[in-house]
Amino acid sequence: MTSKARKRVVLPTRPAPPTVEQILEDVQGALPSDPVFTSFTPQSLEEISAPQEIEDPEAERERQYQQSRSYVAMNHRLQLACGLLKQKCEELRQAGDNLEQDILEMKQRALLGAQGSSCLPSMDSSG
Repeated sequence: MTSKARKRVVLPTRPAPPTVEQILEDVQGALPSDPVFTSFTPQSLEEISAPQEIEDPEAERERQYQQSRSYVAMNHRLQLACGLLKQKCEELRQAGDNLEQDILEMKQRALLGAQGSSCLPSMDSSG
């Protein structure tokens, strides 16, 4: 029988993480067409951070109203999910308790079965 011994592959050591200066240098040297930075162009970052001028107070009120409705709906869904999670957690805890109880019962039966079989006289065919 031939046994093939597997050679253990030695992996190269992990390189040290880059320093802050190296990261900043990489970011500053990146091209504008770099896929990592295309969604966050300076123009879009300015739009995000710039305060929006309110042109129409009625439109702003409507936007805030819709935002509030969305928040209330999400909060309601979150509360329902939290209740469901608590219920499932309790069911899981109960299943764990039942499993522990079943394991204890099985151990006791196995122990009683082992004791019962050792008490029985052995049947010898020589007699």
